[in-house]
Amino acid sequence: MTETANARKIAFATFVRRALDEARATRAWSGTEVSRRTGVSRQTINRWVRGDWASDPEAERVVAFCEGLGLDPAAAFAALGWDRTASRRTPPSPPPMDPDVEALLRRLVDPDVSDAEKFHIRETIRYLAYRPTLPLGVRKRDEAAS
Repeated sequence: MTETANARKIAFATFVRRALDEARATRAWSGTEVSRRTGVSRQTINRWVRGDWASDPEAERVVAFCEGLGLDPAAAFAALGWDRTASRRTPPSPPPMDPDVEALLRRLVDPDVSDAEKFHIRETIRYLAYRPTLPLGVRKRDEAAS
């Protein structure tokens, strides 16, 4: 094994051990509870702590482990020597908003608009958002009539 691979194993084992110690100290979680909450088997976690793995841990398991413990997976990736910054995708830009919806949103945050009017706007939006969808045949008839 190369010195770099050994250093990565030690760094990741240290990360996992600290995460487990923190879970035990602050949440009183046992190894079984950590396994249940993260979805990563106790055997896998124990192998990580011992640095007893031939190939890199699966990224999905590392993420599950971190998320189950409320940790940032980037710290685990750094311990493993993975450069995950290149694979991060920029979030897609939101679709353009309808001008009428923008106007309503501006009114909802405008301090000069009364609370009663804001209440009415919210209630109308809720009604429209959650009303049942008309059957397709009725919609087509309505469109043809207009």
